[in-house]
Amino acid sequence: MQKLILLFSLLVGVALNAQPTSVATLQETARGYIKDGDYENALLVLNRALNLQPNNKDLLKDVLFISYLKKDYAKALEVGKPLVERDDADVQTYQLLGLAYKAIGVFKECEKLYKKGIKKFPASGILYSEYGEILAEKDTDDAMKLWEKGIEADGNYASNYYYVSKFYARSGELLWSILYGEMFLNLESFTKRSNEIKVILLDSYKKFFAMEDFSQTFDNKRSNDFTYLAAQVLNHQRSLAARGVNPETLTAIRTRFILDWYEKYSDKFPFRLFDHERQLLQEGYFEAYNQWLFGAATNNEAYQAWQKNHAEDMNNFLSFIRKKIFKIPAAQQYRKF
Repeated sequence: MQKLILLFSLLVGVALNAQPTSVATLQETARGYIKDGDYENALLVLNRALNLQPNNKDLLKDVLFISYLKKDYAKALEVGKPLVERDDADVQTYQLLGLAYKAIGVFKECEKLYKKGIKKFPASGILYSEYGEILAEKDTDDAMKLWEKGIEADGNYASNYYYVSKFYARSGELLWSILYGEMFLNLESFTKRSNEIKVILLDSYKKFFAMEDFSQTFDNKRSNDFTYLAAQVLNHQRSLAARGVNPETLTAIRTRFILDWYEKYSDKFPFRLFDHERQLLQEGYFEAYNQWLFGAATNNEAYQAWQKNHAEDMNNFLSFIRKKIFKIPAAQQYRKF
């Protein structure tokens, strides 16, 4: 549902000023009905608008979207197939038709659609993400590669981090499960998926420090430099995990990590997540940040008590991250696969 809300907000964002006032007004009215869940009235108004502009792409996309929401997949395919053949077809058109194909289980055609869409829009993180979802049903390795390519193509689209963090947690790539999980949480901070990733993030830290042979897992000959060095610096904090892995020990571990990283490797490997952590440390928000990341996943009652006893600290931190835009530069894709 969250994906659909986001998709609808993007559809609403299409500029209406370029259309004649009557069509723009009708479309605005129809979208009001969509928000209210009154799809029949929305279609009625859209059909009036289409009588005035039968080839209007944005009107047809709205019809496609409503047809999907109504589970009228035959209509969605009828409208969507010609739309993706148009020269002005956009990413949302491919996404909407892909959702319809997935809903009826026509995966072969759906794969063809995503391949075509990615060829046309190689920088679309959304298409990589949703294509990966299809492939994950039969080949998780191929799905992972698509999600990684999605991160490389669009480093600020959250869903690819979500899927890859979960995949690496299952496959034992703990460092990248940790890094991608935390990056996801800074791109998508307050959703059901973020609560899920917080649990995975905590568990990945526990498994990392439970490793008995670090050198066997992170062989510098088999790891790219960033992966090996980041894992090595994190492993140097192992003694701090002897008291258990919880918000308090992780605050100490991650503080020491940031100090060590910026002393040794930050010039060679600039990394937006580490810059973000360093800023939170310098601004005095790092303890609250780590409680936000790990508190509820560790012990929700203890987390609630911490928030109550540190209400000002938590409120200041939440105000800070809600205002701050977390953006990942394209040149910082260090994961090699």
